[in-house]
Amino acid sequence: MTTTDTGERRLTARQAQLLDQLEELFLAEGFAGFTLEDLAVRLRCSKTTLYALADSKEQLAVRVVRHFFRRATAEVEARTAGEGDPARRVTAYLEAVARALTPASRAFHRDLEAFPPARAVYEHNTAVAAERVTALIADGVAAGRFREVHPALVADTVTTLMLRIGRGDTARATGLDDAAAYRELAALLLHGISR
Repeated sequence: MTTTDTGERRLTARQAQLLDQLEELFLAEGFAGFTLEDLAVRLRCSKTTLYALADSKEQLAVRVVRHFFRRATAEVEARTAGEGDPARRVTAYLEAVARALTPASRAFHRDLEAFPPARAVYEHNTAVAAERVTALIADGVAAGRFREVHPALVADTVTTLMLRIGRGDTARATGLDDAAAYRELAALLLHGISR
């Protein structure tokens, strides 16, 4: 049996396809309401095939959420890598995060909030994204593109808002979905720190 660099077993083409289909389904409809039987019927596969991906529905939900964030992270970094200007890089990063989160429905976010293991994956990825934004800002300050700012304060502010967005607090307070909130964060941040 071969493994990936993350220690997981390599997927067959069919398993990779099923993870992609599960991701699409969970983002659109959430995951809490499904049984493994429901998923097998929707995906036209056996429960045994799903058990090859994870030992339980709960573990499957966590695996699919991790799969989503791995793919989203790769897409976000790819969209950011081509930008040489620090201001455009910060904007590109946050807009790419917004784009990656666009397919995530309220049902998906509600299920994330209600299921601590999946919520932990979301919060971990949000914290990593906040660290990345902080590094991008530091690059902009070093390049003279952004005014001198207190890095810890900016990092704390960005992290706090990103975690609030991830928990659904911002949506409840403003009515903005996560994607729109990230676009607004990009605009607010850029106008606040640009020279």
